[in-house]
This record gives sequence, C-alpha cells and structure tokens, in this order.
Amino acid sequence: MDPVDDPAARRYTRMRWNTPLSEQHADLLLERLDIPAGGSVLDLGCGWGELLLRAVAGSGPALGVGVDTDADALERGRRAARERGLGHVSFVRQAAATWRQPADRVLCLGSAHALGGTAAALAALAGLVRPGGRLLFGDGFWERTPSAEAVEIFGADVLGLPDLVELVRDTGWRVLHLSTTDQREWDDFESTWRAGREEWLLAHPDHARAADVRAELDSRLREYLTVYRGLLGLGYFVLSR
Repeated sequence: MDPVDDPAARRYTRMRWNTPLSEQHADLLLERLDIPAGGSVLDLGCGWGELLLRAVAGSGPALGVGVDTDADALERGRRAARERGLGHVSFVRQAAATWRQPADRVLCLGSAHALGGTAAALAALAGLVRPGGRLLFGDGFWERTPSAEAVEIFGADVLGLPDLVELVRDTGWRVLHLSTTDQREWDDFESTWRAGREEWLLAHPDHARAADVRAELDSRLREYLTVYRGLLGLGYFVLSR
C-alpha cells in the first residue's frame, strides 16, 4: 500500500528503537554487556535491530542474528545492515519462542511476552546464553502500587522492582548491572511512537483515515498522561549464570 494511504507504515519511522532508551544509556548497557570480539550476539524480538547493529559494529567481527515476526521491521534492519557494511548480521523471521541456537550474548528487551511472560522468558533464555555468556534483559515493573486501569492495560503479572529482581535471582541469574529508564527516556519514547503518524496527519489533514488516526494518537497520549506516566517503569538487566 502507498504510504500516503497507510499511516500505519509511519508508526516507527521516528523511533531509534522500540524501547525507552537514550543513546547514552544504550552505550552503558553495551559496555556492561562486554561483547567479545568474534563472539555471537542474538537479539530476540529485535524489531529492526538497531541495538543489535550497534552491538555488533562496536565488537569487532562479532556475528549478529536478529529474530522477529515483523517482516517490515526485519527488512528495515537488513537495509541498515547493508548500508553500514555489516554483512555479518542476519535477520530471521521466526517466533522468538521457537529459536534454539544459543549465543555468547543475548538481547531480549521488552519481548518477554513472546516467550510466555517474565518468569518463562528468564527460564527459556538460560538455554540460549552460552556458558560464561551474558543476557541483556529489559522488562517492565511498577514504580508504585498500580491503579486498576493500569493493571487492566499491562496485566496482573507486572511486579515491583524488588520482586522483579528476586524473580531474576530465583531463576538462577546473577545481576551484573541494573539500571532503569528515566522520565525523559519514557517521554521521548512515547513522543517518537506518535511522531511518524503526527507528521502524516499534518501532511494529510483531510485524508479519509485522518480522523481515526488522530483519535488513536490522542487516546494514547491521554492514556500515557493519566494512567501510566511515572507509574510503569522499565528495568534493564545485564545477567549471567
């Protein structure tokens, strides 16, 4: 479909990656991940794999594989890899839960749901990180007691940060690094999630789909501001076993 007629095609165009994460914070996480030259990096639920590409580019001839089910996102990742000369990165269209090939370093950011939820993901990922390897795991948590509306949106399985850390340890992982998304990162994430379609609306205010797109974006902003801004956190863990 022509992008003029498909505002959904603009959903991720202004996003660096599909997680609330600044450039500086990403650099810190990759430093803590300590990717060995010549090692392998697996990104489950990679989207277009921007963090994977940066991880591999900064780690000598490390091999990278991104796994996702979104064909458009994967093609965006492949284009970026070609443009940057990263021929040692591949993107595979496959459900994360069916992937079986382990790697030296594994990324799973905001994709625990694809592996059956937080506890199931932490258990499954243990079989995908090679001995002595590390996992970069990103997952949501409540900053404080959630409202019923927030629980309805995000589910009853979201934990507070102390309980999330206990779950990580109970599943056999050691926490080498923990940091959390700050408010500016969250605000930028929400803004860039809307930005591509906001720009589409400005260019096509009278389009037949404009009213629906406008209503969706207004609803998301309202929900963010009134339900989960400052309530939903996201923790980034560098883990080993």
